[in-house]
Amino acid sequence: MNWYDEIKGRIFNIQRFSIHDGPGVRTIVFLKGCVLRCRWCCNPESQSREIETMVSDGKAKTVGQDITVREVMQEVIRDMPYYRRSGGGLTLSGGECLCQADFSAALLAAAKDMGINTAIESTACMEFDVIEKLLPYLDLYLMDIKHMNSEKHKEFTKRDNKLILENAAKLAVKAKKLIIRVPVVPTFNDTEEEIGDIARFAAGLPNVKEIHLLPYHRLGQGKYEGLGREYSLKNIEPPNREHMERLARAAEKTGLYVQIGG
Repeated sequence: MNWYDEIKGRIFNIQRFSIHDGPGVRTIVFLKGCVLRCRWCCNPESQSREIETMVSDGKAKTVGQDITVREVMQEVIRDMPYYRRSGGGLTLSGGECLCQADFSAALLAAAKDMGINTAIESTACMEFDVIEKLLPYLDLYLMDIKHMNSEKHKEFTKRDNKLILENAAKLAVKAKKLIIRVPVVPTFNDTEEEIGDIARFAAGLPNVKEIHLLPYHRLGQGKYEGLGREYSLKNIEPPNREHMERLARAAEKTGLYVQIGG
C-alpha cells in the first residue's frame, strides 16, 4: 500500500475522454469547494464543500461524494492507452483543488507514480505554502487570471486579485510549466484593453510563453436553477468568434502564443 492510497477527498464528477484542460486525452477529476464566487461559474455545484441536492431533468440527484485516492485512480488508469498515445493524463479541476490540497497532492503523486502526466486548473487564490504541496507532482499549472483591476475582480468574484497576482509571479519561477488562462466574460473583461493588460502581465512573468482565452458560455445556467439559485448573467450573450479573434490579436502584441479555447 502506498502512503496516499486511503487519503480521502470530496469530488462531484470524474470526466473521461476530455480534450481540454491540458494536452492530449485527459481524465478530469472535479473537486468540491472554491474560495471564489465567480458570477459566470459553470459549475456552481462545485462552490460549496458540502454535499448538495441538485435537480436535473426533473430528478433530484446528490452532488458530492467522499472517495479515496485509490478509488479515483482505479477510474483514471482505465484510459492509460489513450494517455500514452496522445500525451494526455490527469487534470484536477473544480471548484478549486487547492481547497483540498492534501487530497490533491496525493492524487497527483499517485498519478506520477503510474507515469501519468498531471495538470491542475486553478486560480491560485491560496497561501503559497499550500500550493507548494502540489508542485513536486505537477507537470502543468493552468492558472486563471481574470482581471488586473482588483476592485472589478472583487465585484465579480467576491475576492480581490492581490494574492492571485503575487502567486502568479512565484509560480512562474517554481512551477514546471505555467499557462495563463482568461475566462472572457462580457461586461467583465472582454475589451481589448482589459485582455491586453492581462497579457502584458503574463508576458512579464519569467518562463510564461502562452495564454488561453476561454469564451464565456451559458452551459451551466440550468445548474443554478437546479440548486435553487439565481443566475445573474442570464442576459449576457457569449462573445462571437470575430470578437474573440480581436481580443486574441490584442494579446498577441505582447509576444505570447495565444489560443482561443482551453
